[in-house]
Parts: sequence; structure tokens; C-alpha cells
Amino acid sequence: MDPTTSRICLELTHICRSFGRHQVLQDFNLAIRDREIVGIIGPNGAGKTTLFNIIAGQVKPTEGTVRYHGRDITQWPAHRICHAGIGRTFQIARCFPEMTALENVSMALLFGKTMGRSSQCHEEALHLLGLVGLEQKAARQARELTPSELRRLEVARALGTRPHLLLLDEVAAGLSPQAVRQSVELVESLRERGLTVLITDHFLSLTVKVSDRLVALDQGEKIAEGSPHEVMHHPDVVSAYLGERRKDEEEEQTV
Repeated sequence: MDPTTSRICLELTHICRSFGRHQVLQDFNLAIRDREIVGIIGPNGAGKTTLFNIIAGQVKPTEGTVRYHGRDITQWPAHRICHAGIGRTFQIARCFPEMTALENVSMALLFGKTMGRSSQCHEEALHLLGLVGLEQKAARQARELTPSELRRLEVARALGTRPHLLLLDEVAAGLSPQAVRQSVELVESLRERGLTVLITDHFLSLTVKVSDRLVALDQGEKIAEGSPHEVMHHPDVVSAYLGERRKDEEEEQTV
């Protein structure tokens, strides 16, 4: 599939966001085509999660426009954006801990994009749990699941809202190499299902492997965009990550 031949799914134009005097995003522009997988990378505090929050409607931009399939959704509330076809996961899993995995996904199906019927939810919820490799944990309460399993449950819940565009926020954080490989297979299967994916991954273990294109942020500004190879070898990207690594090492030495 050549994403350059497909229509624009999401377009961000001159997006700015400040919190008080702190500028989190500055004049950010991006266009994503249907069925494209785009990775947003950058060190801590680069603005990645704020960008996701703006797209999903949890935060409104100070300036700029968000268009989804040509429609201006900048000021839409989060639930309307979800119903329009944009789903997301969160850095910290937001599952209902006392509910089973099956019940968690069923809730997403009931209140997602098309408001499903309860009689249809059980079978579809099991299908989505199978898609993320959790079919054997359907009857387990979410609080009994491992961190890796909770991240996969987050993906199943997001898929339960029946999205066309899926935002994956740090979905590989803290996962073992084997779990990351499973996540690579999962993300690639999402495109086969017709989804467009925007993904962040601070440690790059997943994003570089699955993305058609990378966009690098540093201190709220885009510093590079292109193929994974081009971006990962861009001097500004190397500098941003090396600078963060040195900062981490200095903090460790002072402990």
C-alpha cells in the first residue's frame, strides 16, 4: 500500500499550545494519509502527549486547526471526536480495575463510535481480546493483569470504539523485547484492518520498526520529518536524544 496515493485522514495546521508562559507546542503542522503509520518521537517534555490530547479533544489548541477527513474538529468535545472515528490509548492504562477484561472492552463497544447493542458486544469483545492476545484472560479482572497485558487491553478498548484513526501513546513503554515484537505484529495488523495509526514511543523500540514516516519534536517544535532512517540520522534528532541521555546521567550521579 502506498499511503501517498490515499486521501488525507488528519491535518494539523499551525498548532500552538501554551500553559501559562510555558509554550508546549509551537506552529506544528502535519498531514497523515489513510492507512499510514506515522510515529511522533522526541525526548521527555517534547509535547507528544499534548499533541495527542489536542487531536483527541482533551485539550484545545491555543492556536491552529485540526481537520479530520476535511472537517474542522478543533473545538469538538472529546466524545464527539471519538464517535467520529478517532480512538486512543493512554500512557497510564485507564481500564476499570474491578471489571473483567471482557467487560472493559464491552463498555467501549457500547459507548463508542456507533453505540453498539449489548447483545452484540460479547462476541465482538471476545474477538478484539483475541486480536491483542488476551482471549484467555477475558474473565480476569483488569487489576489482575500484568502491565504488558494492561497495555494490550488498552488497545482492545480503543479498538472497541471502532476508530478509523488510532492514537497509540507509549504503548510499548516498559515492555520486554518479546512483548515489543508482539506489539509490532499487532500494529502492522491494524493497518491490514484499514486503520490509520499515529504512535508515540519515547524509547523508539516500537515506533522505528512500524512507522512509514517519523516526525521528531523537541521542546514543542518539529525538528525533523521523513523516513525512519532519515530522521534517526538527523543531527538535531541525535542531539536532542543525546542531550537528554546526558541529563539523565547527570541526575543519576547526583543521587
